[in-house]
Amino acid sequence: MINNSYLLGLFGGTATSSLSPTTAASLSRAKAQPTPPWSTNVKAPEPSALLRAALGGRSIIDEGAAQLDVRGAPQDYRKLFALYQGLETLNALTNRAGTKGVDQLEMGQLDRRFASGMAELSKWLGAADFDAIRMVQGTSSSTSKSTAAVARDSAVSITGPIHEGSPDSVSPAFEGDVAFRISARKSDNSTVNVDIDLTEMGATPRTLSNVLLHINGKLESAGLQTRVGRELIKPEPKTVTTGGKTITLPAGPDQFALAIRGVSTETISFSPSAAADAVYVAQNAGTGGGLQMLKFQSDTGGTAAAPTRAGVGETQWVEGRVSQTALPEGIETVRASATAPDGSVWLVADLKEGPGNQPIKGQKDVALIKLDSAGRVVTTQALGAASTASGYAIAVDATGRVAVAGSVTGALDGGKAGDVANVADSFVSVFDAAGQELWTQRRGARAADEATSVSFGQDGTVYVAGRAQSAMTGAVGVGGWDGYVQAFKETQAHQFAPITATAIGVAQFGTAGTDRVDATAIDGTDLYTAGIEDGRIVLRKFALDAEGRPSLSATRDLGLASGDIAGLAVVDGKVMVSGTTRNDALDVGTITAAHNGGTDAFVAVLGTDLVASASDRLTYIGGAGDDTAADVKVHDGKVWLTGVSDRAIGAKATDPTRAYLSRIDPTTGAVEWSRSWDGDGAQASPLTLTVASGGASVLDRLGLPQGEIDQSQSKTLTNATSLRVGDRFYVSPANGGRSVAVTIEARDTLQTLARKIEQASNMKLKVTIATEGAKSEPGDLAGALHAGLQRLSIVARDGVTGAVISSGETGRDALAGLGLSAGYVGQTTGDKITRTFGLGLPTGLNLSTAEAVKTAGEKLQAAMKAVRDAYRALAPETAASRITGEAPAYLQAQLANYQAALARLGG
Repeated sequence: MINNSYLLGLFGGTATSSLSPTTAASLSRAKAQPTPPWSTNVKAPEPSALLRAALGGRSIIDEGAAQLDVRGAPQDYRKLFALYQGLETLNALTNRAGTKGVDQLEMGQLDRRFASGMAELSKWLGAADFDAIRMVQGTSSSTSKSTAAVARDSAVSITGPIHEGSPDSVSPAFEGDVAFRISARKSDNSTVNVDIDLTEMGATPRTLSNVLLHINGKLESAGLQTRVGRELIKPEPKTVTTGGKTITLPAGPDQFALAIRGVSTETISFSPSAAADAVYVAQNAGTGGGLQMLKFQSDTGGTAAAPTRAGVGETQWVEGRVSQTALPEGIETVRASATAPDGSVWLVADLKEGPGNQPIKGQKDVALIKLDSAGRVVTTQALGAASTASGYAIAVDATGRVAVAGSVTGALDGGKAGDVANVADSFVSVFDAAGQELWTQRRGARAADEATSVSFGQDGTVYVAGRAQSAMTGAVGVGGWDGYVQAFKETQAHQFAPITATAIGVAQFGTAGTDRVDATAIDGTDLYTAGIEDGRIVLRKFALDAEGRPSLSATRDLGLASGDIAGLAVVDGKVMVSGTTRNDALDVGTITAAHNGGTDAFVAVLGTDLVASASDRLTYIGGAGDDTAADVKVHDGKVWLTGVSDRAIGAKATDPTRAYLSRIDPTTGAVEWSRSWDGDGAQASPLTLTVASGGASVLDRLGLPQGEIDQSQSKTLTNATSLRVGDRFYVSPANGGRSVAVTIEARDTLQTLARKIEQASNMKLKVTIATEGAKSEPGDLAGALHAGLQRLSIVARDGVTGAVISSGETGRDALAGLGLSAGYVGQTTGDKITRTFGLGLPTGLNLSTAEAVKTAGEKLQAAMKAVRDAYRALAPETAASRITGEAPAYLQAQLANYQAALARLGG
């Protein structure tokens, strides 16, 4: 006999004869929601089937395929189930990518399909119209704050630590002749000079406190408001692991830095009474891959007293080293450096992640980093690549303009990728002396290409050289990888118009094998290149016509390379090329110093016509082991080299490395000056070097930079963040409707962007500029100016219903550059509030690396949990009581007929 109460329960009614109320309620509630695809009662799809369907091009989200086993169930369930099945498909791709043994070809297929699947999911979510809940791809929160920040103007400049212990103890930083000038340029353009000479203190002990009293007394007497104070740096305890045990070491004594506390009406600069040439070496140091900037004082360029000891907190000191500073975290490597006319240093670095206040948009980006003469980071300008980019070369002209060249994959300007989206193209960007971008050009062949050298020519023409695997635009390929040289001419309609650049000529050359250009140099109307062509060192000379277009005029082959090219320069009518080689008989005239065995560094001096001559000179530098030349610069006719010295042939990557820095007379081969040193963990590997005339002085001991302290930084978003003009995101109504694009323009600041967001939301969002005070972290180079930060803060204007913020298209997503999460901003829970669930899926998820695969898997698991939470929210345990009472007579009669029929069937 079938109980009427069960059948009635399915229809929300009761019968006079019934099960217990608890049993009936339980049976009824079991059918209140359709069975979800993650239920143990549902057979899960085979991962292999999901993979085949996805790789076969089938849509990952198919609402028609979602099954509902409860008649009349709301369509929100169908959408949730389709979304979940789409996430399962993406998860299957991710799991396959994480499987050991998957080859590179398949990994590329999985990554591309994952990217298209993510794009499909984003588009579907933007159009999905849920009734009882709200689903967003990003986060769901009442407040959204950008991680990207813009520095406020600061009147306080903090040095690195110069003293440790009590401020009333004598400081080694002030020993000997300490004399320099402080200049203050006032708002009326008048200048007040204040000469500081500590000998004037007489017998007064040179403690930090006493020295500051002396300096500030001089400033006050000169009528200046700027003062020099001290900044306490509290050291933290350190932990070391030995014998499998972790030991905490004492924190050590207090450290103090100088704090230059200025005012807006006085621009402060420092100049030493005596100086010498400085050499900056960027290096990898330690087994942890930390990057450092080392500064050395040469015995040329002046009479400044040589340094006699390491600075506070420095390690592995060597005679002649002025300072050692850590470069900011997030830098993967530094590939090039150059000195500006004002003595500052520019670095080209690859970023694996941006600084805390400057997130990058893609997996890897190029950064142009400016350091003052004290080694402190002044500005960091990210290229803004949407996928990956690498910087290989830098040049600085006499006016301070900076050119950077390298390769980029994926979108750059205007969200446009190259001819083939996943193939690298060459790029060149030019910046003004302050680091603000003037123009960028992306030029590529159909196959891969990259720019490896850049130089400034006459009239501001920029020359880029590199290698290409097929024909560059306007040239003909030779075969395999070819070398190329390309010229760019600048134009400007009027002084307020933007500067544009146009490619005016290209030359492509090489053999049928593998060729490349490693270095270029300009001498008047001649351009020289040095590179490896089919395994041989080849120099080429190009004549530049009146427009700056290059045409080949001479070539010279120096023999088998068995190494690399590190540098090229034209000085005093001589061409100087340098690098490393195992070839002990390069085809260069007179050998001034013979090959020593293994791999040696070399310097070759040739005539500018590239014709072999008895005046040619060749110098080998090194020991019996392997020596490298990581970078080479020519300064005042002398050659500076840095690299790793005399490493045992066949040594492992983890074996100790010892660094060197040497100055060579290229005509005699004499080593005039040399230093070598170890790194932390017996690992020191120089990356780049650059030389600054008169860049070393007593100011280095005090952590003070030469020249003017720039207390203001650019406020435009394209210069303060990784955003590029044309990047955008979308704002749409919380309950559905047309989305409005918010597009980044060249002059946008946080303030103008805030107004754009409010207008795009139809004033549903309130956007303010949140200001953070300066953090007292003098050891952090990026905070050298001790400036506060400003960020966007977004809330619902009425505190309840806000809007949905969505990512821009792949390649031009502004949210990534701002560090804003896509998603819903507004109240997410409460009475009469539509519950909102965020999947937490960044648009930049990919499967390109093992780490990226791991991250994608974690994010997808969290997203699937969010879908399950949304499912439970559609019928929460606290739902209103079901309708109870006696079923209508017609329904009881109908059910009686059903029961009679079933009884007959059952006999």
